[in-house]
Amino acid sequence: MNDKYKNFDAEVLFARKNKHCGFRFCPLCGKALVEAAVDGRRRMTCHDESCRYVFYQNPIPAAGAIIVDEDRILFVKRAHPPKIGWWCLPAGFMEWDEHPTQTAIREVREETGLEVELVSFFEVYSGHDDPRSNAILLLYLARVTGGELRAADDAQEVRFFSFDALPEKIAFASHIQALQDYRRRIRSK
Repeated sequence: MNDKYKNFDAEVLFARKNKHCGFRFCPLCGKALVEAAVDGRRRMTCHDESCRYVFYQNPIPAAGAIIVDEDRILFVKRAHPPKIGWWCLPAGFMEWDEHPTQTAIREVREETGLEVELVSFFEVYSGHDDPRSNAILLLYLARVTGGELRAADDAQEVRFFSFDALPEKIAFASHIQALQDYRRRIRSK
């Protein structure tokens, strides 16, 4: 495993995530944050009267693509935590200045070596099973327009799987739900 990930501990990260991502100090004035009820939820707040900062723990946007060719779907085998060696759809977190469509195209290229065209929007999913953060995943249907299929960036391996022989270990619940939705909405027709 890459040295960068040698201290990756999912249990510790889930505990941190569930404790306001470890926020303890106000990013505006530097004073200690305290947990208080704000808008009906427990949030970290600054009680300095001149500041009153509130930490809103929001999910991180992510985007990816469902790529099907000859009734086979493309999966990426994860090279980094969480769930090294498990399979997932090509997807990843949005950059600050990206539109979700740009993220989906970039992530496919970075992880699989393929160039794609997004055909249509598929669905939005909420992911809670990643110890790093919660995510809002926007998935698109895409078709390959070029490139060469190869594992790159965050992938150990990439390959197309028959819908009748999918990998046993699929990394995220949102990807499993997307497969079920794809089968029901597109394959069954």
